[in-house]
Amino acid sequence: MTKYNFPEGFLWGAATSAYQVEGAAEEDGKKKSQQDLINERSPFTDASVASDHYHRYKEDVAIMKELGMTSYRFSIAWTRIFPDGVGEPNLKGIEFYHNLIDELIKNGITPIPTLYHYDMPMALVEKYDGWINRQSVEDFSKYAEFVIKEYADKVKYWTTINEQSIILQYWTAKNYIPEKYLNNPQIKYQINHHMNLAHAIACKYVHEYVLGGQVGAALGYAPIYALTSNPEDQMAAQNANDLRNLFFTDIYLKGEYNKAAMTYLEKNQLAPTMEDGDMDIIKEGYSDFLAINYYYSDCAKAPAKEAVRTEPGVNLTGKKGEKSTYEIQPGFYEMVRNPNLDTTDWDWTIDPTGLEFALRDLNARYGKPLMITENGMGAFDKLEEDNSIHDPYRIEYIKSHLKAMARAIDYGVELISYNPWSFIDILSTSNGYNKRYGFVYVDRTDDDLKDLKRYKKDSFYWYQEVIKTNGNSLEI
Repeated sequence: MTKYNFPEGFLWGAATSAYQVEGAAEEDGKKKSQQDLINERSPFTDASVASDHYHRYKEDVAIMKELGMTSYRFSIAWTRIFPDGVGEPNLKGIEFYHNLIDELIKNGITPIPTLYHYDMPMALVEKYDGWINRQSVEDFSKYAEFVIKEYADKVKYWTTINEQSIILQYWTAKNYIPEKYLNNPQIKYQINHHMNLAHAIACKYVHEYVLGGQVGAALGYAPIYALTSNPEDQMAAQNANDLRNLFFTDIYLKGEYNKAAMTYLEKNQLAPTMEDGDMDIIKEGYSDFLAINYYYSDCAKAPAKEAVRTEPGVNLTGKKGEKSTYEIQPGFYEMVRNPNLDTTDWDWTIDPTGLEFALRDLNARYGKPLMITENGMGAFDKLEEDNSIHDPYRIEYIKSHLKAMARAIDYGVELISYNPWSFIDILSTSNGYNKRYGFVYVDRTDDDLKDLKRYKKDSFYWYQEVIKTNGNSLEI
């Protein structure tokens, strides 16, 4: 019987984000973020209520304690602290996060806040186009400094920007992009450079203000396999890994841009504009750990000679095989479906071995501690007449990924925490409440708020036992 060993003091938790769980989108002084406006253009519900965590946080934290969570990864809404992005802070917003953090600590749960989770204040988008403009770095830095100082005596672990890689790949869905920029793919690399500066400055503030504080980014990360053993496909996979993964991790953990990725961008007039001293700022803002959001692995092959640049697509229907397009970077790589792996209904590959691969590869490259700040399975969950929710697919998904984590730990990976997505059903930014991730069911749909009552899924009780035994129940 295989033993699955997790270190003493390992943080077992779950995750959410402010925009997707809190609701109260324009309450107690808060104003809209760009994500509010983006979702209003989609066929799914808005975030005015979401899962109503803003009003029910005490109830939710009590459920977290019952689950056995020892960490909770959440995000702080920039517009709840500074409704216009800048100016006077909003006292009600500050109070809410104090109350939430205090409630977590009182219940033995380590808070792991994220400073930015897609929600640039809409006021700054209207003022100067948001992250496209370098002014965003200064404004984010002021916000970050305020928040880090405000909660410094209560929070040890900080994460800066959520999923820069996903923000870059899906730049028109995760940012409110004015029409004049839509045909200029260089803009997404400019946005990314500004975020790199913002991340580095936030890291410096954690080191300055938080006694014993540790900080890193929460990166959307997918290892990339070659479609075949053909050397050209192998080279394409390396190219894709350079631009889709190492382009971010080298910045966070080495303080420099990946040379191959930057060379490709420069040759194709896609490289960001930088100012003197930028790389010094990035170098100084070092990370103590890297957090990754892992859902799937990717696959690449050599692109055809006549291939044209293509943006990555998504599956919005929840019907397998309906992902619209795969990314192509001409002369570099073409992303493709991996024929060796099954997928979720949204065409995300199910690959627990890919998580072990990613953890071990990152450990070998950088030798830094790692966190998992998201991992989970979105599905069409059903509330039965007796209020039970049977989700064996989620249990199997998480079990297989936990076993992969344990194998990585056995091979020398230092892993701090596991915070799967998500603690509770949240508003999916691309699929509304059709696509559910939580251990806890929220009784609502996109069209009907119902009573928002919380119901524990089968996965809740299964994960409760995993936490209680520090992973030993995985042997069964």
